[in-house]
Amino acid sequence: MKIGILRIYQNRYWISHQDLADSGESNRIILLFVSPFLFLFGIGNLIAKIIMHHANLHEHQVSMIYFSIFMIFGIFTFLFSKCTKNVSKEKAYKVKTIPVYIIIYATLLAAVYNFYILGQPFNGFVAYCLTCFIALCVFSFSPILFLVGLITALSLMAPGIYSNFGLTGLADSILAAVLIFCMSLYKRRIEKKHIMFLKKQKQSLEAKTFGNFTLLYENKVVKFSRKKSNELLGYLVYKNGSSVNTKELISVLWGDKANSSQHGSSLRNLIVDIKHTLAELGIQNFFITEYNNFRINPDVVKCDYYDFLAGDKNALNSFAGEFMSQFSWAEETAGFLEMKVMKA
Repeated sequence: MKIGILRIYQNRYWISHQDLADSGESNRIILLFVSPFLFLFGIGNLIAKIIMHHANLHEHQVSMIYFSIFMIFGIFTFLFSKCTKNVSKEKAYKVKTIPVYIIIYATLLAAVYNFYILGQPFNGFVAYCLTCFIALCVFSFSPILFLVGLITALSLMAPGIYSNFGLTGLADSILAAVLIFCMSLYKRRIEKKHIMFLKKQKQSLEAKTFGNFTLLYENKVVKFSRKKSNELLGYLVYKNGSSVNTKELISVLWGDKANSSQHGSSLRNLIVDIKHTLAELGIQNFFITEYNNFRINPDVVKCDYYDFLAGDKNALNSFAGEFMSQFSWAEETAGFLEMKVMKA
């Protein structure tokens, strides 16, 4: 019976960490955006408590500990996410998703803390539900590890729920947890189907980097309306899935002394051009924009450069000393690739 359940779970919901590498990068970018809000929530409430109750702070130690937790985890997740930008593809999802689980578990335990220590059972259960639904909306994670947090927090709150809301309240809480877990399974199922679709798309989408950079879809060159759109996309292909912010893109496209405010609108026009062109062709999840960060998903495109980095012999033999030769910033990389060929 157990083997049958595991097989069903694996077939319907299991996704390899390598296939989830891009989801790991999305988690990292979202955490960079969310963690400052956690920090501000914690420190803002701490400051408010100090100002309003400076005469008797000892009476508010419990709530101050509660808000300190949010402040500490806000700092930790931000710094951790900053440091894991260039983690290898094989480890990307596992490493970049660690803070997601920490935040989920910490906020679920904070809900329990709210329930018992702060003496606010209704607020505690609402915080429990909100944490779960927000996590479902914004993050990619394992339903099984999510279930561990769900069950742990609900088990700790169960006696309090029963004493405060009765047997009906406890039954409703269990039903809510079951529905939340089912939603996490549904989300993972949709995620798996999407990844399978993108793998099929990879057979039609190709980025050629040896010589001039060219993007092909169904053996036809993808043509953009604006000249620098091709260069922007070429740079993101070169970055191999790493996120690039607006400032770096402007520097690459218009020079180190380029003015961000002056060229910001030009960059936005390029982004619109790329999105529009790819959408018209039906190319999905290749060019990704998130919170002022831009990247391509290397899992959905064939690329001679990526094959070269992976040590593919055909790619090594096909390199003739030129790498995206129409772009000046690529000259240094061409030299690096040539050295690798000589060593091989």
